[in-house]
Amino acid sequence: GLLALMRNKSKLAGPMADLLLDYRRVLDHFNPSGGLLNYPGSPFIAQHLLREQDKLKLFEMHPTDIRSLQTQVDALKAGRQVMVMHEDGFNGLPKFLPPPTRRGLVFIDPSYEIKLDYERVVVAVSIGLKRFATGTYVVWYPIIPRPQAHSLPRHLTNLARQADKPWLHATLRIRTGARDGVEAGESLKPIGLVDSGVIVINPPFTLYEQLQQALPQMVQLMGQDHLAGFQLTQG
Repeated sequence: GLLALMRNKSKLAGPMADLLLDYRRVLDHFNPSGGLLNYPGSPFIAQHLLREQDKLKLFEMHPTDIRSLQTQVDALKAGRQVMVMHEDGFNGLPKFLPPPTRRGLVFIDPSYEIKLDYERVVVAVSIGLKRFATGTYVVWYPIIPRPQAHSLPRHLTNLARQADKPWLHATLRIRTGARDGVEAGESLKPIGLVDSGVIVINPPFTLYEQLQQALPQMVQLMGQDHLAGFQLTQG
């Protein structure tokens, strides 16, 4: 995906969308010598975008991943601005809400390897909206053949409606999925994650328009067959 964004600009009929240009600038920051040796994850993108007065709280439960995350965060020399916690983020989040500034972003992207994660995401956002109604909540999820994955957007947008908060829902599909185009008697082959989405509650007012420009270009740059596409809705 990243290489497609970096190398396939010639596929676009016009200039690259602002959101994609911003992302490429972030990638360039982490790869000052060119190329794509470093692939920054969300904690490091967030840290890069922090203002001097901002704070970043990171939660990680996995014992191996927490060591790697802590080592890499220590290398940033960010001091007290970035805090890494070896605990369940679903349990740890409420104690930081609301933040002292009454402004903030909550980004939730569990592995969803445990089916209960879907329910826990809904509970976490529900608690968050009660404690910190003005916060922006971003939830990433995989679109896979699992009922919980398909019901999650409905549950989250219902929470937003009940709280009288705006929301948007964006999905991106890059190619045929494991269950698409399977002939009779043909076995399903694992081909990786091809479809995922994000739900944003209290989105920045410019985000919908920016995604209207960026998502079609992402399909052009990253799409691998005729089933590549996107969806974008708001409420």
